[in-house]
Amino acid sequence: MLYFYTDYMEGAHPEVMRRLMETNMEHTTGYGSDPYTYNAKQLIREACGKPEAAVHFLVGGTQTNATVIDALLRQHEGVLAAETAHINVHESGAIEATGHKVLTLPEYSGKIKAEDVKRYITDFYRDDTYEHMVAPGMVYISHPTEYGTLYTLNELKELNNVCREANIPLYMDGARLGYGLAAEGTDVSIKDIADLCDVFYIGGTKVGALFGEAVVAANPQRLPHFFPLVKQHGALLAKGRLLGIQFETLFTDNLYQKMGEHAVRLAMKLKKSFTDKGYKIFIDSPTNQQFVCLPNDEIDRLSQYAGFELWGPKGKKESKVRFVTNWATTEEDVNAFIELL
Repeated sequence: MLYFYTDYMEGAHPEVMRRLMETNMEHTTGYGSDPYTYNAKQLIREACGKPEAAVHFLVGGTQTNATVIDALLRQHEGVLAAETAHINVHESGAIEATGHKVLTLPEYSGKIKAEDVKRYITDFYRDDTYEHMVAPGMVYISHPTEYGTLYTLNELKELNNVCREANIPLYMDGARLGYGLAAEGTDVSIKDIADLCDVFYIGGTKVGALFGEAVVAANPQRLPHFFPLVKQHGALLAKGRLLGIQFETLFTDNLYQKMGEHAVRLAMKLKKSFTDKGYKIFIDSPTNQQFVCLPNDEIDRLSQYAGFELWGPKGKKESKVRFVTNWATTEEDVNAFIELL
C-alpha cells in the first residue's frame, strides 16, 4: 500500500530518533528544566527574531489549542474562528469543554477576513444586551488552514490591525507550519508570524517529531502563569527533555525547513499528475495537503492500492478526497501512485 492519509503516520525523522537514543540514558531534571529544552527555546527565539519570547512545549495540537485559548480568554469570552476551523470541527468540543465558546465566521478557502472580524466585534458592542452574550475575546487562525491554504502577509497585517483596535489577541495554530513556511510563493516568514501574532505554535507532531508543539509568545506577558495552567490541563510532560531534544534537533541545520520543502515538492508533483489527467482540483493548496474531485469508481479502484481520505460525504458520481504528503513521503511513493493514476 501507498499511504497519503495524513502527515503523522510515521514515527519521527531519523535524526530526531538518533538524538533521542543518543541521550536516552542521561540524567536530567524534569518538566523542561533541562539543558536541551533551554537550548531548543534559544534556537526557536533566534529563528523568530524574538530574543525575549516565551517558549513552552506541549505534547499535541488539540491539547495546545485548548490550553492556550483558555489562557488567553476570560471566563465570559469566546474565540472567533472560521466555520471550518480545526477547533470548531475536529476537536470534539475541546474548547467548549474548557468553558469557552467558538464564535464562527464565514470562511474563504479555510481563511477568515479582517473585515468580518471587525464587523462581528462592532455589531456585538452595538447591541445593548451584549453583556448577556459571549464576548469575542480573541481571534484564532491556522496557517496552513484545514484546506492547506495560506494567509498572505497583507492578510495577517489586516487581522493584526483589527485585533489591535479591539485590544484582543491574535492566535495562530501552526500544526503544519513547516509546510506553510516552505510553500512556493508565500511571503510569510516565521519572523513575520512572531511579529503579527500574539501567540502561535510551531507544530512538531506533523512535521518530523514523535510528538510535540512549541508555543511562542513574543511578549511573555500575553501568557502569564502559563506553566501552572499547562499542568492544570494535564499537558505538562514530566520527561520534558524529550520535547526539548526533538525541537533542538528540528531547529538545527535547518532541518524543519528542509522537511517542509521536501513534502511540498512532492505534493506539487501529485497535484500536477491530477491536473495532467484532467481531474478538478477542489482547493488550490500550495502546501502538503491536496484536495481533488475524483469519480467514485476511480476512488474505489485506487483505494485498493493507496490510502487517502474522503473529504466530506461521498457524492453520487464523484467525491472530494484529500492526499497528504509529509517529511517521510518518498519520490518512489509518488511515482508509484502516478503510475496507478
